[in-house]
Amino acid sequence: MPLWSSRNRTRTVTCLACGDDVPRDDAREYDKHGDRWDRQDKTFEHLCKSCHGDLCHHPRDELEDLLVELEAGETTQAVFLSQYLSTVEDRYGPLEEGHD
Repeated sequence: MPLWSSRNRTRTVTCLACGDDVPRDDAREYDKHGDRWDRQDKTFEHLCKSCHGDLCHHPRDELEDLLVELEAGETTQAVFLSQYLSTVEDRYGPLEEGHD
């Protein structure tokens, strides 16, 4: 018997980035903790292929802890972004903008 029975999977999912409903087979699983391989007692959010491709796929070690520390969602966007940029530069050095 397969690990995930097809009866328990929805046929469509909603992309958490753009809000589009897409077929489950055309979506990518997203785990905010960055550990999509440990599936025990987890539910996943999903991204459509286009939004998934737009993501930065660099490691995000310490990101969730930093967001909690800076009280993301508890302050205005301008205050949060200012604190975030300042904290990241203090801890990791100057930010460089990528150029395609």
